[in-house]
Formats: sequence, C-alpha cells, structure tokens
Amino acid sequence: MFKSFFPQPKLFFPSTILWAVFCGALWFGLLGTWKPALDFFSTFASSTPGPDGRPPFLTPDRLYIYSFLILSGIGFSLIWTLYSEHPWRRWSVWGSTLIVLSSYFNVQIDVYLNEWFGSFFDMLQAALTKARVVTVEEYYRSLFSVTGILVVNIIFLVLLSFFISHYVFRWRTAMNNYYVDHWRKVRKIEGASQRVQDDTMRFARGLQSLGVSFISSIMTLIAFLPLLWTLSKQVKNIPFVGDIDGSLVFVALISASFGTILLAIVGIRLPGLEFRNQRVEAAYRKELVYGEDHDDRAEPMTLIELFEGVRKNYFRLYFNYMYFNVAKYAYLQGATFVPYFTLGPTVVAGTITFGIFQQITNAFSQVDSSFRFFATSWNDIVEMTSIYKRLRAFEDAIEGEELSPIEKPYIDSSTTEIAQSEL
Repeated sequence: MFKSFFPQPKLFFPSTILWAVFCGALWFGLLGTWKPALDFFSTFASSTPGPDGRPPFLTPDRLYIYSFLILSGIGFSLIWTLYSEHPWRRWSVWGSTLIVLSSYFNVQIDVYLNEWFGSFFDMLQAALTKARVVTVEEYYRSLFSVTGILVVNIIFLVLLSFFISHYVFRWRTAMNNYYVDHWRKVRKIEGASQRVQDDTMRFARGLQSLGVSFISSIMTLIAFLPLLWTLSKQVKNIPFVGDIDGSLVFVALISASFGTILLAIVGIRLPGLEFRNQRVEAAYRKELVYGEDHDDRAEPMTLIELFEGVRKNYFRLYFNYMYFNVAKYAYLQGATFVPYFTLGPTVVAGTITFGIFQQITNAFSQVDSSFRFFATSWNDIVEMTSIYKRLRAFEDAIEGEELSPIEKPYIDSSTTEIAQSEL
C-alpha cells in the first residue's frame, strides 16, 4: 500500500517528522526573529489597514512565513528526489508536499476570516445596540471587503480538489501495478480479484476524504491553537477549570479526548465485522461469476446459503452500528454546547464583545473539531481499517509471511460451507 507509492516508507515518514521539527527549531531559534528580512518582504506586501481597520491578508509577516514554508517543502522534496530513484517519487514526494502546504494556506484563510467575523460582529453589535452610528455604506463596505479573498479561496479549493483527485488515483495506480506484478503470489487469497480492483479503489477514495481531512486537521491545530490560547486570556472563571492560561485549549482537548476514547471503546468490534462483511460479499459475488460460465455452478440452494451468510453478517453489523451511533450522536450533540457552557460566566459578566464571542466560538470549534478528528471520522476509519486488513494479506503473501488469523480458515467459495465459516 505504501511502498508501491512512497520511497522507503519506513524512512520517508519518520524523516518527514524530523524535517518538520528541524524547520520549527530553525524558525523559532533564528529566522522567526530575524525582523530585518521583513523590510525586503514589505516591497511585495503591505500592512496598511483596509477600510474596516483590519490589515490585509498578505502582510510582510505572513509573506515571510509562507516563503519559509515553501522553501522548506522544496528542500525536503529535493533531498528525497536526489536520494531515491522510486518511479512515483514525483507524485508521492512533491505531491504530498504540495498538499500539506496548500492545506496550511487554506487554514490561514480560515484564520483571516475568523478575524474578519470578529470585527464584523462588533460592528453589528454597535449598530443593533445604537452604541455608535453605523451607516449603510460602512456596513456594505465591510461586507464586500472580504469578497476578494473568498474568490481566491474558491478558485484555490477547486484546483486543490482537482489535484488531490489525480494524486490519489496515481496512488491507486501504483498499488494496482505492484499487486499485478506479484499476482502469482496473491491470486489464491480469498477474493483476490476484488481486492485488487475494488479495495484499491476504496482505499484511494478513503485517502481522498480521510487522509486529506487528517492533514487539514493538523494544519488547523497549528494555526488556531495559538489564536485560541490568546483568546483564552479574555475568558475568566471557566466552570470546573477556573482561571488558568490557555483554559479554552484544555477544555477542547478534554472534550475531544473523551469523545475519541468513548467511540473507540464502543466501536472496537466494527473493523472486524466490516472485514468479514467483505469476505462473505466476495464469496457470493465469486459464485455468481462462476455461474456465468459453468452450468454446474451458482445453483439456487448454494446462492441462497451464501446470501444467508451475507444477511447474517449485515444484521450483526447493523446491530453493532446501532449502539455505536447512540454514543456517537449523543457525544456530537453534547459537544456542540461545550463552548457556550464554557463561556457562560464570561457572557453573563459582559466582559467581551459580540465580535470576540464570535471569534472564540469559531476558534474553539476549529480546534475542537480537529482534536476530535478520530471521533467524527470513526465510520471512515473503520472502513479504511477493514480495507487495510484485506490489502495487508497481499503484503504478507508477497513477503512470504504467515497470513493474519482473520484470513483463516480458508474454504473454497464453491462450497456452501463458506457462509458458516465466515460466521
């Protein structure tokens, strides 16, 4: 799954983390405080506030950070390009770098919009409470001041989505070619043809949704954690927590950790059931395919018994998902009210404006949703785990290792015993 697309995965992924740590240390140790460089970047960006009093999106500080990140990504990609001769390194190395940097840029737009909503809602509060005169011209000027960045964001998201689609299909192509090259070693594994065709396709789709969402969550935490920590200074006397530095960050972490652990415990059986579900489906499908070419295959009684195995496994899966969804939706509904409960004493005391309140709730939501990525994506994670187990059997067969116990016992799907063996 990984060696087919990435050069030396056991070295590539740890080196990614080490490179990120190195670049972070370099930034905070030297480059992040090298202010004279901003004089150079000020020729390409401006800090002059707009009509609503906020600085533009591309300030010298931000341009300086973006330039450093781009150069860091190029440096990492060049090292691996020169070090490895992997045929897919241009897509796996350079493509992954582009996706990570693009996700960070997109999150920065969300940070900017969070600041914009703060000032916009402060203006709304002033207009609704008659605290000051807000003209129609000022209202619409502020409303349309964000149009430019939204247009850029829409174009950027469309192009990024287009690139990611090609990226994951290249990954699927790499897996397909790798397994086809080793077809003689994997062909006898139950449902081998389905795993090569269907599971690689589903794996690619899962990467497009789950993998990109995970990267986006990491980038969101990097961008919004400092903001939420700063906003926490304006919130006092949080229930059950008190007045501590970064209180909102700790509340979001506790809430997300509770939900993640809860759903992991409740849904612990789901990956195995999904895996077995694919096996009984494969057995039923295989018998139907044999029946197209052989008169003595796909007899009605055989198909009925095979489908009975499908039915029993689905019903067992439905039952397990029922109590899993009780925990999932109860947690998600409760988590929605956590920021409002947390800000209760601050709101009643009237120590923050409506704009600050909006900034806090939005930043809290961003951080909280990133923290509880595994909780909200558990259904997709279960499916990806099932696919991983099925493709992992190929890896074991290719490397000459013993198959996982879940792959045993193997019974030819031409017999009616397959339904019982799977259940």
